[in-house]
Amino acid sequence: MKQLTLLLSFVCGWTLSSAQDIQVQIDTKTNGPTISKHIYGHFAEHLGRCIYDGFYVGEDETRIPHTDGVRNDIIEALKELQIPNLRWPGGCFADTYHWQDGIGPKDQRATIVNQWWGGVTEDNSFGTHEFLNMCELLETEPYLSGNVGSGTVKEFADWMQYTNNGGVSPMSELRKENGRENPWNVKYWGVGNEAWGCGGHMTPEYYANVYRQFATYMTGSDIQRIASGASSNDYNWTETLMKNIPAHLVDGLALHHYSVIDWNDKGSASQFTEEQYFITLQRAWEMEELVTKHVAIMDKYDPEKKIDLIVDEWGGWYDVEESTNPGFLYQQNTMRDAMIAGMTLNIFNNHADRVKMANLAQSVNVLQAVILTKEEKMILTPTYHVMKMYTVHHDAKLLPLKIQNNATYKNGANELPAISASASVDQAGITHISLVNIDARQSQTVSIPLSGVKKADVSGSVLASAKIQDHNSFDKPSKIQPVDFKEFRVKGGQLEVTLPPASVVVLEVK
Repeated sequence: MKQLTLLLSFVCGWTLSSAQDIQVQIDTKTNGPTISKHIYGHFAEHLGRCIYDGFYVGEDETRIPHTDGVRNDIIEALKELQIPNLRWPGGCFADTYHWQDGIGPKDQRATIVNQWWGGVTEDNSFGTHEFLNMCELLETEPYLSGNVGSGTVKEFADWMQYTNNGGVSPMSELRKENGRENPWNVKYWGVGNEAWGCGGHMTPEYYANVYRQFATYMTGSDIQRIASGASSNDYNWTETLMKNIPAHLVDGLALHHYSVIDWNDKGSASQFTEEQYFITLQRAWEMEELVTKHVAIMDKYDPEKKIDLIVDEWGGWYDVEESTNPGFLYQQNTMRDAMIAGMTLNIFNNHADRVKMANLAQSVNVLQAVILTKEEKMILTPTYHVMKMYTVHHDAKLLPLKIQNNATYKNGANELPAISASASVDQAGITHISLVNIDARQSQTVSIPLSGVKKADVSGSVLASAKIQDHNSFDKPSKIQPVDFKEFRVKGGQLEVTLPPASVVVLEVK
């Protein structure tokens, strides 16, 4: 196909209106960048029930099937999701974590008080070996966040030697004594976390110097050194790091942004109004501006785009569920979160020339989790299903697109683009188009000129529900899940598609 043009007609309550068409032009002539599969990464912090009573139930557990203490159902679910990387052990926890406390015989490991998340005491039974072996079970790349805030350069360098050195060295010998002969060869390393906040409340100038010191002693031929980057719109942080850190010492710059209504009044995860829904998506849509402006700064200092933008924390953040520990950040996951996920992943796809990794916060039982557990039970959230639908974009070539005359989703005097989209073509030449309609009340119609394409050449899936507050529960774990998409027809060289309100649709065109 030389060019795809999506013509989206505004629909009101499933009835076509006379509003002008939206045009989304997809350019198939330009050789777009590859959408790195690592954009679809995940995050597992020692926070609440993410690790303990989440991923890890312990080796002595008898009710829940596990492998070396890691739940088998979680392993299988995340393998189905094809997660490309997993970030650990934090988050804020990373800058209080001393890795040598989590190796060796478990009955001899020191305990740690998790000062950031609930003040609970952990026994360090889940440490470096447990995490990296779990990553092998998951067939995913580990992404380790090193302790800069309360750690030392030597401690950081020793951890790298422990995990990566295959020769003779003090740390590789220690690793072998602890039962692991071959190194894990960890590629991705975060140099601290949120250095502007819980990682030490540093100024960007101070952190740039600290980073240079740590990075100097990070050795290895195939490692990625990722600097602790900005919080949301702190463009001065990005400017200062790009200006003061030599390019040969850094491979990626992080960015954190959460979709929060109000940090002092986050609202319920499942009992929310449409106005709160709108504000949350307004915060999510800010990611487009944030990425654009941070990338512009990076381009000024790195026009060849050798340094990646790593959005290693993103997602929705609400009040915790009633009767749960406020420091555990356990929240439900609704169709609102599916909208956040679809919209945000489209943004990352469309900026694939610079955004090379991202990490949803978090994997299990924390914030915008893809999996929730309760004793033996496990449920997959709407966010899980969106990320699974989007696996078709992993390592595919981006098809750049431009949306013209987009419909607006309004809340009083405020408005947002109703339609979000991204497209790619895979190695087999199959085109995939992901479309998100965030409007909670109105559907949209999509017309795609596809010369010579028959209905048999098109298929798709859709995630939608009757209400934006709908979610999967332990009593009804399959209330929301993708189904085959049938609301399209091919007529006169046009593929006409109806997008339900608050829905995510992924089309495949052969």
